[in-house]
Amino acid sequence: MEAAVDEHQTESVAGEPKLSAWLWRPWYAKLWWTAIPVWWLGMAAAMRVDFLAAFYRGAIAGYLNVLFFPMTALMVLGVGYVRERLDEFVGSGDGKPLTDDEEEAFLARRRLEEHSRFLDNIGKGTDMFDPRSGSLWIGNPLNPHNAGYINPHTGKHR
Repeated sequence: MEAAVDEHQTESVAGEPKLSAWLWRPWYAKLWWTAIPVWWLGMAAAMRVDFLAAFYRGAIAGYLNVLFFPMTALMVLGVGYVRERLDEFVGSGDGKPLTDDEEEAFLARRRLEEHSRFLDNIGKGTDMFDPRSGSLWIGNPLNPHNAGYINPHTGKHR
């Protein structure tokens, strides 16, 4: 029973991309990770050496601080890893493409739904007989809740 569990675990782990393949294997990643401690050691040495201190106080050094910050390297180099991991979740669709007639029917139905929704929203805001129109309904003398409403059948207020 344990052999089956171990075999299953090794199969699932082997299919996943390795983070180290993205963070260390490319030549530019090795160069970047090697340059990071060199940069920060130079900044530490700048406390004792004047010409280094002048450079590390400059504007370009501010940009290089961000470039050689370890979290920047981790985020930039990890983008490829994240993309590969996310690509595992999105598979190719098994469905068939729509024919021209099906696509036209789908688009016509969608246009009709959007048109109906648009007209319904217009009615909410512009119809003074619709309570959803807000101040148009509240100030309407034909509103039965309005104090000035006169019932046309009885000729009386309310």
